[in-house]
Amino acid sequence: MKRNYIALHIHLIWTTKNREPLLTNKVRYPLLDHIRENAVIKGIKIRIINGVEDHLHCLISLSPTQCVADVIKQIKGESSRWLNEQSLLNTHFEWQDGYGAIAVSPQLFGKVNQYIFNQESHHAFNSLEDELKMFEEYSEEDESD
Repeated sequence: MKRNYIALHIHLIWTTKNREPLLTNKVRYPLLDHIRENAVIKGIKIRIINGVEDHLHCLISLSPTQCVADVIKQIKGESSRWLNEQSLLNTHFEWQDGYGAIAVSPQLFGKVNQYIFNQESHHAFNSLEDELKMFEEYSEEDESD
């Protein structure tokens, strides 16, 4: 192979502190725009980002020199600082400690992209707890293969 082929796609999930439903449309859409713009500056390749009132989903593609922990730290830290500076909320904003990170194969990239795109309609019927349970069950199935 004369060139490197790198396909490191990660589905990230993180929540507001105590899963408070603070990310109303009025807050969430400017926040998502800001996260996208800041990611470009920091060399983070966000494929799609979306969410609902208490959590966000993001599909990223990592370069060989990036690690998940550093990328999510940059996204969460900078976005909470920005959100507090904008005074879009009547309270101090924080993300919950921790995050979820799930590797995505190139074959499932489109399916995960669509899943993140449809977050609002998905969560009209499913809670975050249901969603996390589904991811856990999916991981357990993969381990038994």
